[in-house]
Amino acid sequence: PIPLCALAVSDERPVSTQSTWGPRKFSSLIYHQNPNSKNKNVLEKERAERGKTKDTKSQTRSSRAGLTFPVGRLSRFLREGRYAPRIGAGAPVYLAAVLEYLCAEVLELAGNAAKDNKRSRIIPRHIQLAVRNDEELNKLMAGVTIAAGGVLPNIHAVLLPKTRVTRRKERNQNPKNLQPKTKLAR
Repeated sequence: PIPLCALAVSDERPVSTQSTWGPRKFSSLIYHQNPNSKNKNVLEKERAERGKTKDTKSQTRSSRAGLTFPVGRLSRFLREGRYAPRIGAGAPVYLAAVLEYLCAEVLELAGNAAKDNKRSRIIPRHIQLAVRNDEELNKLMAGVTIAAGGVLPNIHAVLLPKTRVTRRKERNQNPKNLQPKTKLAR
């Protein structure tokens, strides 16, 4: 599509091939150049001034921001979700960056958990171990249940079998043992 400002500046005049304007307004126009025009290549000059060529490919907002997560899709979700009447241009970029960071963090920790268990694939158990062993992620995902994640291995100290060392400590702390062992003379 050619911008309207370019038509106003140039000496080109549009001639419509259709009687009504459809959804693709510029596709139905044929441009005839005025033979008396001084600037015959106004549009090409404007493109050169802006630093663009005819064959430049469009860049996604994700690639412009250097992200993997889809900025355009998140923008659509924000608009369709009606979270606010207006959504700024930076909001979906920021959201994509935050989500990408969190995902990378969880995947890195889950990958380490998989290596610890001598596995090459990450399963839900590894994600559960990664999240619950990290203090900040555990706080963030406190109310989240991970399906097939299991629980952290934890046995309360009271339930563990008593060893000889703990028995000796109990004897020393027992109040009956603290009384002096003296025989009374009769």
